[in-house]
Amino acid sequence: MDRERTRELLDRVRRGEVDPEDALESLSRLPFVDTEHARVDTHRALRHGLPEVVFGLGKSDEQIAEVVSTLRGAEQPVLVTRVEAEAAGRILALVPGGDYDAAARLLWFGPSEVPEIGQGHIAVVSAGTADWPVAAEAAGAARRFGNKVEVLKDVGVAGIHRLLASQDALRSARVVIAVAGMEGALPSVVGGLVARPVIAVPTSVGYGASLGGVAALLGMLTSCASNVTVVNIDNGFGAAYVATLINRL
Repeated sequence: MDRERTRELLDRVRRGEVDPEDALESLSRLPFVDTEHARVDTHRALRHGLPEVVFGLGKSDEQIAEVVSTLRGAEQPVLVTRVEAEAAGRILALVPGGDYDAAARLLWFGPSEVPEIGQGHIAVVSAGTADWPVAAEAAGAARRFGNKVEVLKDVGVAGIHRLLASQDALRSARVVIAVAGMEGALPSVVGGLVARPVIAVPTSVGYGASLGGVAALLGMLTSCASNVTVVNIDNGFGAAYVATLINRL
């Protein structure tokens, strides 16, 4: 059950096409389905206006397929994150009809074209090529959530002229997602250039003292740019989710 289906059902009741008791029965079904390995939330789309998302890392192919099948049975789209290519092939054999984005490690089960419902577009800015997998996750998830997305790759502060050459693209965005590893300086620079919310995503890219992304995380948390907020290390999906909510306001 999602907002559009609920609205359509209520409209049909208003027009006398559906008996109120039948509509009540449809709405009274449990907002979750118990399966062998999970309690699947089938009302998240109704509450949040966004499809359910499954974190694929650490789950077996069968567990992911079970959740996806349950949600598809409820006529809901579903996004699965952190799925490697070999696992994606096995899952698609169990649940056909999905679309796999290898760069973003995203599996999507839903319409091939998602209507754009945001107020503007989201800019996803990636510091370096090594940061791209996390940025790709952010961009891919944002598109599946109904956003227009513009991507700027390899514009880190080590060659800041590359970023400054794209200021128009940055300033026209409604929300900016800035993805960087190493010392994590990119979001602060972007934040100083735009009058928009900047969602910083630290990545685990860097040499020893980067501490698997902790250095970038701390740098972003202590940013001197007041419009910068931060999600967890490598969490491109989380940045896309929050950016989507902002873009719908």
